[in-house]
Amino acid sequence: MKRSVIASFAVGTLVSALAILAFQPFSSDGAARAESSDTYHQLNLFGDVFERVRADYVEPVEDKKLVEAAISGMLASLDPHSSYMDPKSFSDMQVQTRGEFGGLGIEVTMENGVIKVVSPIDDTPASRGGILTNDLIVKIDGKQIQGLTLPEAVEKMRGPVDTSVVLTVVRKGVKEPFDVKLTRAVITIKSVRFHREADIGYIRITQFNEQTADGLENAVQTLRKQIGDAKLEGYVLDLRNDPGGLLDQAIAVCDDLLEGGEIVSTRGRHPEDTQRYNAREGDLTDGKPIIVLINGGSASASEIVAGALQDHRRATLLGTRSFGKGSVQTIIPLGSDGALRLTTARYYTPSGRSIQAKGIEPDIIVQQDLPKDIKADQVSAGEAELQGHLVNPDGGKEEAGSSAYVPADKKADKQLLYALDLLNGVKKYTPGINASSKDQKVDKAAAQQTPALKPAVPAN
Repeated sequence: MKRSVIASFAVGTLVSALAILAFQPFSSDGAARAESSDTYHQLNLFGDVFERVRADYVEPVEDKKLVEAAISGMLASLDPHSSYMDPKSFSDMQVQTRGEFGGLGIEVTMENGVIKVVSPIDDTPASRGGILTNDLIVKIDGKQIQGLTLPEAVEKMRGPVDTSVVLTVVRKGVKEPFDVKLTRAVITIKSVRFHREADIGYIRITQFNEQTADGLENAVQTLRKQIGDAKLEGYVLDLRNDPGGLLDQAIAVCDDLLEGGEIVSTRGRHPEDTQRYNAREGDLTDGKPIIVLINGGSASASEIVAGALQDHRRATLLGTRSFGKGSVQTIIPLGSDGALRLTTARYYTPSGRSIQAKGIEPDIIVQQDLPKDIKADQVSAGEAELQGHLVNPDGGKEEAGSSAYVPADKKADKQLLYALDLLNGVKKYTPGINASSKDQKVDKAAAQQTPALKPAVPAN
Protein backbone atom coordinates (compact mmCIF):
# COMPACT_ATOMS: atom_id res chain seq x y z
CA MET A 1 0.00 0.00 0.00
CA LYS A 2 1.49 3.32 -1.09
CA ARG A 3 0.92 6.57 0.70
CA SER A 4 2.28 10.00 -0.17
CA VAL A 5 3.59 12.13 2.66
CA ILE A 6 1.09 14.97 2.94
CA ALA A 7 1.91 18.25 4.65
CA SER A 8 -0.88 19.50 6.89
CA PHE A 9 -1.85 23.10 7.52
CA ALA A 10 -0.98 24.40 10.98
CA VAL A 11 -3.82 26.30 12.58
CA GLY A 12 -3.11 28.67 15.43
CA THR A 13 -5.18 30.82 17.72
CA LEU A 14 -7.09 33.49 15.85
CA VAL A 15 -7.12 37.04 17.14
CA SER A 16 -9.24 39.98 16.08
CA ALA A 17 -8.17 42.44 13.43
CA LEU A 18 -8.11 45.16 16.06
CA ALA A 19 -5.70 43.21 18.23
CA ILE A 20 -3.42 42.52 15.28
CA LEU A 21 -3.29 46.20 14.45
CA ALA A 22 -2.77 47.20 18.07
CA PHE A 23 0.44 45.19 18.35
CA GLN A 24 1.86 45.91 14.90
CA PRO A 25 5.03 48.01 15.04
CA PHE A 26 4.62 51.35 13.32
CA SER A 27 6.27 51.38 9.91
CA SER A 28 8.45 54.29 8.92
CA ASP A 29 6.89 54.07 5.51
CA GLY A 30 4.17 56.70 5.06
CA ALA A 31 2.10 54.53 2.73
CA ALA A 32 2.02 51.70 5.25
CA ARG A 33 0.91 54.11 8.00
CA ALA A 34 -1.81 55.48 5.76
CA GLU A 35 -3.05 51.97 4.96
CA SER A 36 -3.10 51.07 8.66
CA SER A 37 -5.02 54.26 9.46
CA ASP A 38 -7.54 53.48 6.73
CA THR A 39 -8.04 49.99 8.17
CA TYR A 40 -8.76 51.51 11.59
CA HIS A 41 -11.28 53.79 9.94
CA GLN A 42 -13.06 50.89 8.23
CA LEU A 43 -13.20 48.89 11.47
CA ASN A 44 -14.64 51.90 13.27
CA LEU A 45 -17.25 52.15 10.51
CA PHE A 46 -18.21 48.54 11.07
CA GLY A 47 -18.53 49.17 14.80
CA ASP A 48 -20.73 52.23 14.22
CA VAL A 49 -23.09 50.30 11.92
CA PHE A 50 -23.19 47.34 14.32
CA GLU A 51 -24.19 49.57 17.25
CA ARG A 52 -26.79 51.44 15.20
CA VAL A 53 -28.46 48.18 14.12
CA ARG A 54 -28.47 46.89 17.72
CA ALA A 55 -30.02 50.10 19.00
CA ASP A 56 -32.49 51.14 16.31
CA TYR A 57 -33.55 48.15 14.19
CA VAL A 58 -37.32 47.66 14.27
CA GLU A 59 -36.99 44.36 16.17
CA PRO A 60 -34.39 43.09 18.64
CA VAL A 61 -31.51 41.22 17.00
CA GLU A 62 -28.94 38.84 18.45
CA ASP A 63 -25.36 40.08 18.46
CA LYS A 64 -24.13 36.63 17.45
CA LYS A 65 -26.33 36.55 14.35
CA LEU A 66 -25.17 40.00 13.30
CA VAL A 67 -21.51 39.08 13.65
CA GLU A 68 -21.94 35.75 11.83
CA ALA A 69 -23.78 37.51 8.99
CA ALA A 70 -21.00 40.08 8.73
CA ILE A 71 -18.35 37.36 8.60
CA SER A 72 -20.33 35.41 5.99
CA GLY A 73 -20.71 38.52 3.87
CA MET A 74 -17.00 39.29 4.08
CA LEU A 75 -16.02 35.79 2.95
CA ALA A 76 -18.69 35.63 0.25
CA SER A 77 -17.13 38.74 -1.31
CA LEU A 78 -13.86 36.84 -1.87
CA ASP A 79 -14.84 33.86 -4.04
CA PRO A 80 -17.63 31.24 -4.17
CA HIS A 81 -15.71 28.69 -2.09
CA SER A 82 -14.70 30.75 0.94
CA SER A 83 -17.32 30.69 3.70
CA TYR A 84 -18.03 30.71 7.41
CA MET A 85 -19.35 27.50 8.99
CA ASP A 86 -21.26 27.74 12.23
CA PRO A 87 -20.66 24.88 14.73
CA LYS A 88 -23.47 22.76 13.24
CA SER A 89 -22.26 23.20 9.65
CA PHE A 90 -18.68 22.49 10.72
CA SER A 91 -19.77 19.30 12.46
CA ASP A 92 -21.68 18.17 9.36
CA MET A 93 -18.64 18.86 7.18
CA GLN A 94 -16.44 16.76 9.49
CA VAL A 95 -18.92 13.89 9.27
CA GLN A 96 -18.85 14.06 5.48
CA THR A 97 -15.07 14.09 5.18
CA ARG A 98 -14.56 11.50 7.91
CA GLY A 99 -16.95 9.14 6.16
CA GLU A 100 -18.34 7.68 9.40
CA PHE A 101 -21.25 8.63 11.65
CA GLY A 102 -23.78 7.13 14.02
CA GLY A 103 -26.92 6.35 12.04
CA LEU A 104 -29.17 3.82 10.36
CA GLY A 105 -27.61 3.32 6.90
CA ILE A 106 -30.30 4.65 4.57
CA GLU A 107 -29.86 6.71 1.42
CA VAL A 108 -32.92 8.96 1.28
CA THR A 109 -34.54 11.79 -0.63
CA MET A 110 -37.55 14.04 -0.03
CA GLU A 111 -40.76 13.37 -1.97
CA ASN A 112 -44.10 15.10 -1.42
CA GLY A 113 -43.11 16.19 2.06
CA VAL A 114 -42.01 12.75 3.30
CA ILE A 115 -38.74 10.85 3.28
CA LYS A 116 -38.38 8.29 0.50
CA VAL A 117 -35.81 5.52 0.80
CA VAL A 118 -33.51 5.46 -2.23
CA SER A 119 -31.61 2.45 -0.94
CA PRO A 120 -30.75 0.79 2.37
CA ILE A 121 -26.98 0.31 2.66
CA ASP A 122 -25.90 -3.32 2.94
CA ASP A 123 -25.16 -4.71 6.40
CA THR A 124 -26.54 -1.72 8.33
CA PRO A 125 -29.39 -1.40 10.86
CA ALA A 126 -31.74 -0.32 8.06
CA SER A 127 -31.06 -3.32 5.81
CA ARG A 128 -31.13 -5.76 8.73
CA GLY A 129 -34.35 -4.18 10.00
CA GLY A 130 -36.15 -4.79 6.69
CA ILE A 131 -36.25 -1.25 5.28
CA LEU A 132 -36.75 -1.43 1.50
CA THR A 133 -36.14 0.81 -1.48
CA ASN A 134 -39.15 3.12 -2.12
CA ASP A 135 -40.39 2.85 1.48
CA LEU A 136 -41.82 6.16 2.71
CA ILE A 137 -40.87 7.32 6.21
CA VAL A 138 -43.69 9.48 7.57
CA LYS A 139 -42.76 9.67 11.28
CA ILE A 140 -39.60 9.58 13.38
CA ASP A 141 -40.12 8.58 17.00
CA GLY A 142 -43.83 9.24 16.58
CA LYS A 143 -43.40 12.79 15.25
CA GLN A 144 -44.56 13.72 11.75
CA ILE A 145 -41.97 14.35 9.06
CA GLN A 146 -44.27 16.87 7.37
CA GLY A 147 -42.78 20.35 7.59
CA LEU A 148 -39.16 19.26 8.09
CA THR A 149 -36.45 19.83 5.51
CA LEU A 150 -34.44 16.84 4.30
CA PRO A 151 -31.35 17.80 6.39
CA GLU A 152 -33.54 18.22 9.49
CA ALA A 153 -35.10 14.79 9.01
CA VAL A 154 -31.70 13.17 8.38
CA GLU A 155 -30.35 14.78 11.55
CA LYS A 156 -33.18 13.23 13.57
CA MET A 157 -32.33 9.77 12.23
CA ARG A 158 -28.64 10.17 13.09
CA GLY A 159 -27.45 9.99 16.66
CA PRO A 160 -25.16 8.25 19.14
CA VAL A 161 -24.26 4.63 18.43
CA ASP A 162 -26.42 2.04 20.29
CA THR A 163 -29.37 4.41 20.74
CA SER A 164 -32.75 3.48 19.26
CA VAL A 165 -35.15 5.25 16.92
CA VAL A 166 -38.62 4.24 15.69
CA LEU A 167 -39.51 4.88 12.05
CA THR A 168 -43.12 4.82 10.85
CA VAL A 169 -43.11 3.39 7.34
CA VAL A 170 -45.63 3.45 4.52
CA ARG A 171 -45.01 0.69 1.97
CA LYS A 172 -46.71 0.06 -1.34
CA GLY A 173 -48.90 -3.03 -1.08
CA VAL A 174 -49.20 -2.78 2.72
CA LYS A 175 -52.51 -1.25 3.82
CA GLU A 176 -51.47 0.40 7.06
CA PRO A 177 -48.34 2.27 8.16
CA PHE A 178 -46.11 0.22 10.46
CA ASP A 179 -43.31 0.95 12.92
CA VAL A 180 -39.74 -0.30 12.64
CA LYS A 181 -37.45 0.06 15.66
CA LEU A 182 -33.78 0.35 14.73
CA THR A 183 -30.62 0.69 16.81
CA ARG A 184 -28.08 3.16 15.47
CA ALA A 185 -24.62 1.87 14.58
CA VAL A 186 -21.41 3.22 13.04
CA ILE A 187 -22.18 3.86 9.37
CA THR A 188 -19.34 4.12 6.88
CA ILE A 189 -20.00 6.24 3.81
CA LYS A 190 -18.71 4.22 0.87
CA SER A 191 -17.18 6.75 -1.48
CA VAL A 192 -15.94 3.95 -3.76
CA ARG A 193 -18.27 1.49 -5.45
CA PHE A 194 -17.28 -1.10 -7.99
CA HIS A 195 -18.45 -4.07 -10.00
CA ARG A 196 -17.35 -6.29 -12.83
CA GLU A 197 -18.32 -5.52 -16.45
CA ALA A 198 -17.37 -8.82 -18.11
CA ASP A 199 -13.54 -8.64 -18.14
CA ILE A 200 -13.41 -4.95 -17.21
CA GLY A 201 -13.32 -3.46 -13.72
CA TYR A 202 -15.73 -0.55 -13.16
CA ILE A 203 -14.86 1.72 -10.21
CA ARG A 204 -16.91 4.77 -9.24
CA ILE A 205 -15.68 7.41 -6.78
CA THR A 206 -18.57 9.56 -5.55
CA GLN A 207 -16.50 11.88 -3.32
CA PHE A 208 -13.05 12.08 -1.76
CA ASN A 209 -13.38 11.39 1.98
CA GLU A 210 -11.07 9.67 4.45
CA GLN A 211 -12.17 6.24 3.15
CA THR A 212 -11.47 6.83 -0.56
CA ALA A 213 -7.89 5.60 -1.06
CA ASP A 214 -8.53 2.46 0.97
CA GLY A 215 -11.76 1.93 -0.99
CA LEU A 216 -9.92 2.16 -4.30
CA GLU A 217 -7.29 -0.35 -3.18
CA ASN A 218 -9.99 -2.78 -2.05
CA ALA A 219 -11.85 -2.33 -5.35
CA VAL A 220 -8.79 -3.06 -7.50
CA GLN A 221 -7.74 -6.08 -5.42
CA THR A 222 -11.26 -7.54 -5.44
CA LEU A 223 -11.73 -7.04 -9.18
CA ARG A 224 -8.36 -8.64 -9.93
CA LYS A 225 -9.41 -11.72 -7.99
CA GLN A 226 -12.86 -11.85 -9.59
CA ILE A 227 -11.66 -11.44 -13.18
CA GLY A 228 -8.10 -12.75 -13.03
CA ASP A 229 -5.03 -10.78 -14.10
CA ALA A 230 -4.73 -12.65 -17.39
CA LYS A 231 -8.29 -11.84 -18.47
CA LEU A 232 -8.56 -8.33 -17.00
CA GLU A 233 -8.78 -5.87 -19.92
CA GLY A 234 -8.55 -2.68 -17.87
CA TYR A 235 -10.50 -0.30 -15.64
CA VAL A 236 -13.13 2.38 -16.02
CA LEU A 237 -12.66 5.01 -13.28
CA ASP A 238 -15.92 6.97 -13.07
CA LEU A 239 -15.44 10.47 -11.62
CA ARG A 240 -18.59 11.97 -13.11
CA ASN A 241 -20.51 14.30 -10.78
CA ASP A 242 -17.83 13.80 -8.12
CA PRO A 243 -17.69 17.22 -6.37
CA GLY A 244 -14.25 16.57 -4.83
CA GLY A 245 -13.24 16.53 -1.18
CA LEU A 246 -9.94 15.93 0.56
CA LEU A 247 -6.74 16.88 -1.25
CA ASP A 248 -4.69 14.18 0.46
CA GLN A 249 -7.09 11.49 -0.77
CA ALA A 250 -6.87 12.73 -4.37
CA ILE A 251 -3.08 12.55 -4.07
CA ALA A 252 -3.25 9.05 -2.57
CA VAL A 253 -5.49 7.84 -5.43
CA CYS A 254 -3.02 9.20 -8.01
CA ASP A 255 -0.15 7.65 -6.07
CA ASP A 256 -1.86 4.26 -6.39
CA LEU A 257 -2.13 4.58 -10.18
CA LEU A 258 1.19 6.20 -11.15
CA GLU A 259 4.72 4.83 -11.19
CA GLY A 260 6.19 8.17 -10.20
CA GLY A 261 6.40 11.84 -11.05
CA GLU A 262 4.56 14.92 -9.88
CA ILE A 263 0.88 14.58 -9.03
CA VAL A 264 -0.08 18.18 -8.32
CA SER A 265 1.41 21.43 -7.03
CA THR A 266 -0.31 24.09 -4.95
CA ARG A 267 0.72 27.74 -5.06
CA GLY A 268 -0.47 30.25 -2.50
CA ARG A 269 -0.12 33.98 -2.11
CA HIS A 270 3.62 33.87 -1.43
CA PRO A 271 6.31 31.92 -3.35
CA GLU A 272 7.34 30.06 -0.19
CA ASP A 273 3.80 28.64 0.05
CA THR A 274 4.35 26.43 -3.02
CA GLN A 275 4.09 22.70 -2.35
CA ARG A 276 4.62 19.79 -4.73
CA TYR A 277 3.33 16.26 -4.28
CA ASN A 278 4.93 13.29 -6.02
CA ALA A 279 3.95 9.68 -6.60
CA ARG A 280 6.05 6.82 -5.35
CA GLU A 281 7.04 3.83 -7.44
CA GLY A 282 4.38 1.15 -7.81
CA ASP A 283 1.15 1.04 -9.84
CA LEU A 284 -1.69 -0.79 -8.10
CA THR A 285 -3.15 -1.87 -11.45
CA ASP A 286 0.16 -3.14 -12.91
CA GLY A 287 -0.17 -0.84 -15.91
CA LYS A 288 -3.58 -2.03 -17.09
CA PRO A 289 -5.39 0.46 -19.38
CA ILE A 290 -7.55 3.02 -17.56
CA ILE A 291 -10.34 5.15 -18.97
CA VAL A 292 -11.49 8.00 -16.72
CA LEU A 293 -15.04 9.30 -17.11
CA ILE A 294 -15.53 13.02 -16.36
CA ASN A 295 -18.27 15.57 -16.94
CA GLY A 296 -19.39 19.04 -15.89
CA GLY A 297 -19.98 17.80 -12.34
CA SER A 298 -16.40 16.52 -11.89
CA ALA A 299 -14.75 19.13 -9.68
CA SER A 300 -11.78 19.89 -7.46
CA ALA A 301 -10.21 16.65 -6.14
CA SER A 302 -11.65 14.64 -9.03
CA GLU A 303 -10.06 17.14 -11.45
CA ILE A 304 -6.71 16.73 -9.68
CA VAL A 305 -6.88 12.98 -10.34
CA ALA A 306 -8.06 13.40 -13.94
CA GLY A 307 -5.44 16.06 -14.67
CA ALA A 308 -2.55 14.05 -13.24
CA LEU A 309 -3.50 10.87 -15.11
CA GLN A 310 -3.98 12.81 -18.34
CA ASP A 311 -0.70 14.73 -18.09
CA HIS A 312 1.21 11.50 -17.40
CA ARG A 313 -0.67 9.81 -20.25
CA ARG A 314 -1.60 7.10 -17.79
CA ALA A 315 -5.30 7.21 -18.66
CA THR A 316 -7.62 8.27 -21.45
CA LEU A 317 -10.21 10.83 -20.36
CA LEU A 318 -13.69 10.47 -21.84
CA GLY A 319 -16.91 12.45 -21.44
CA THR A 320 -17.41 16.21 -21.28
CA ARG A 321 -15.27 19.06 -19.94
CA SER A 322 -14.88 19.10 -16.15
CA PHE A 323 -16.14 21.81 -13.77
CA GLY A 324 -13.00 23.94 -13.56
CA LYS A 325 -12.44 24.40 -9.83
CA GLY A 326 -8.71 24.97 -9.59
CA SER A 327 -8.46 26.29 -6.04
CA VAL A 328 -7.66 24.78 -2.63
CA GLN A 329 -9.55 25.57 0.56
CA THR A 330 -8.11 25.32 4.08
CA ILE A 331 -10.44 24.60 6.98
CA ILE A 332 -9.47 26.80 9.95
CA PRO A 333 -11.26 25.79 13.20
CA LEU A 334 -12.48 28.68 15.36
CA GLY A 335 -12.84 26.81 18.64
CA SER A 336 -16.46 26.59 19.76
CA ASP A 337 -17.53 29.13 17.10
CA GLY A 338 -17.31 26.83 14.09
CA ALA A 339 -14.73 27.16 11.34
CA LEU A 340 -13.53 29.21 8.43
CA ARG A 341 -13.28 27.73 4.93
CA LEU A 342 -10.74 29.93 3.17
CA THR A 343 -9.30 29.70 -0.34
CA THR A 344 -5.55 29.66 0.27
CA ALA A 345 -4.01 28.35 -2.97
CA ARG A 346 -4.47 27.44 -6.59
CA TYR A 347 -3.45 24.00 -7.78
CA TYR A 348 -1.64 23.08 -11.00
CA THR A 349 -1.52 19.80 -12.89
CA PRO A 350 1.89 18.13 -13.47
CA SER A 351 2.40 19.98 -16.77
CA GLY A 352 1.96 23.29 -14.96
CA ARG A 353 -1.53 24.20 -16.16
CA SER A 354 -4.21 25.80 -14.03
CA ILE A 355 -7.68 24.51 -14.83
CA GLN A 356 -9.40 27.32 -12.90
CA ALA A 357 -12.59 28.45 -14.72
CA LYS A 358 -11.54 26.35 -17.72
CA GLY A 359 -11.81 22.73 -16.67
CA ILE A 360 -10.14 19.69 -18.15
CA GLU A 361 -10.97 18.82 -21.73
CA PRO A 362 -11.39 15.05 -22.16
CA ASP A 363 -9.34 13.21 -24.77
CA ILE A 364 -12.59 11.84 -26.17
CA ILE A 365 -15.70 14.04 -26.10
CA VAL A 366 -18.91 12.03 -25.77
CA GLN A 367 -22.20 13.83 -25.15
CA GLN A 368 -25.13 12.05 -23.51
CA ASP A 369 -28.56 12.01 -25.15
CA LEU A 370 -30.87 14.13 -22.98
CA PRO A 371 -34.48 13.13 -22.26
CA LYS A 372 -37.06 15.35 -23.95
CA ASP A 373 -38.10 16.94 -20.65
CA ILE A 374 -34.54 18.05 -19.78
CA LYS A 375 -32.84 21.03 -21.43
CA ALA A 376 -29.08 21.27 -21.85
CA ASP A 377 -28.74 24.31 -19.57
CA GLN A 378 -30.53 22.46 -16.77
CA VAL A 379 -27.73 19.91 -16.47
CA SER A 380 -24.69 22.04 -17.20
CA ALA A 381 -22.19 23.11 -14.54
CA GLY A 382 -18.97 25.11 -14.46
CA GLU A 383 -16.79 27.28 -12.23
CA ALA A 384 -16.83 30.12 -14.77
CA GLU A 385 -20.57 30.51 -14.23
CA LEU A 386 -20.18 31.15 -10.48
CA GLN A 387 -20.34 34.79 -9.48
CA GLY A 388 -17.08 36.10 -8.04
CA HIS A 389 -14.96 33.13 -9.15
CA LEU A 390 -11.17 33.45 -9.27
CA VAL A 391 -9.71 34.23 -12.66
CA ASN A 392 -7.31 31.81 -14.30
CA PRO A 393 -3.75 33.04 -13.62
CA ASP A 394 -2.68 32.02 -17.12
CA GLY A 395 -5.34 34.20 -18.73
CA GLY A 396 -7.11 33.14 -21.87
CA LYS A 397 -10.72 32.28 -22.50
CA GLU A 398 -12.88 30.94 -19.68
CA GLU A 399 -15.13 27.99 -20.47
CA ALA A 400 -18.84 27.80 -19.72
CA GLY A 401 -20.26 24.74 -17.98
CA SER A 402 -20.61 21.43 -19.77
CA SER A 403 -23.17 18.66 -19.44
CA ALA A 404 -23.30 16.83 -16.11
CA TYR A 405 -26.14 14.48 -17.06
CA VAL A 406 -25.73 10.74 -16.41
CA PRO A 407 -28.72 8.51 -17.23
CA ALA A 408 -29.88 6.12 -14.54
CA ASP A 409 -30.21 3.31 -17.08
CA LYS A 410 -26.78 1.89 -17.90
CA LYS A 411 -28.00 0.92 -21.36
CA ALA A 412 -28.53 4.61 -22.16
CA ASP A 413 -25.16 5.73 -20.75
CA LYS A 414 -23.26 6.53 -23.97
CA GLN A 415 -20.08 7.54 -22.12
CA LEU A 416 -19.83 4.31 -20.15
CA LEU A 417 -20.70 2.18 -23.18
CA TYR A 418 -18.08 3.97 -25.27
CA ALA A 419 -15.44 3.36 -22.57
CA LEU A 420 -16.31 -0.33 -22.37
CA ASP A 421 -16.12 -0.63 -26.17
CA LEU A 422 -12.68 1.00 -26.16
CA LEU A 423 -11.31 -1.42 -23.57
CA ASN A 424 -12.91 -4.38 -25.33
CA GLY A 425 -11.35 -3.31 -28.65
CA VAL A 426 -14.71 -2.70 -30.34
CA LYS A 427 -13.81 0.97 -30.79
CA LYS A 428 -10.39 2.47 -31.36
CA TYR A 429 -8.79 5.72 -30.16
CA THR A 430 -5.65 7.35 -31.50
CA PRO A 431 -4.16 10.02 -29.21
CA GLY A 432 -4.30 13.49 -30.71
CA ILE A 433 -7.48 12.81 -32.69
CA ASN A 434 -10.87 13.80 -31.34
CA ALA A 435 -12.77 10.54 -31.42
CA SER A 436 -16.18 11.94 -30.52
CA SER A 437 -17.33 11.52 -34.08
CA LYS A 438 -14.84 8.88 -35.26
CA ASP A 439 -14.48 5.37 -33.90
CA GLN A 440 -11.02 3.86 -33.92
CA LYS A 441 -9.43 0.73 -32.30
CA VAL A 442 -7.69 1.14 -28.93
CA ASP A 443 -3.98 0.33 -28.94
CA LYS A 444 -3.84 -1.75 -25.77
CA ALA A 445 -0.07 -2.10 -25.86
CA ALA A 446 0.38 1.66 -26.00
CA ALA A 447 -2.28 2.20 -23.35
CA GLN A 448 -0.43 -0.02 -20.91
CA GLN A 449 2.76 2.02 -21.18
CA THR A 450 3.46 4.93 -18.84
CA PRO A 451 5.53 7.32 -21.01
CA ALA A 452 7.49 10.26 -19.68
CA LEU A 453 5.49 13.32 -18.75
CA LYS A 454 4.83 15.53 -21.74
CA PRO A 455 6.42 18.99 -21.52
CA ALA A 456 4.57 21.93 -20.02
CA VAL A 457 2.27 23.68 -22.47
CA PRO A 458 0.68 27.11 -22.26
CA ALA A 459 -2.95 27.19 -21.15
CA ASN A 460 -4.78 28.39 -24.25
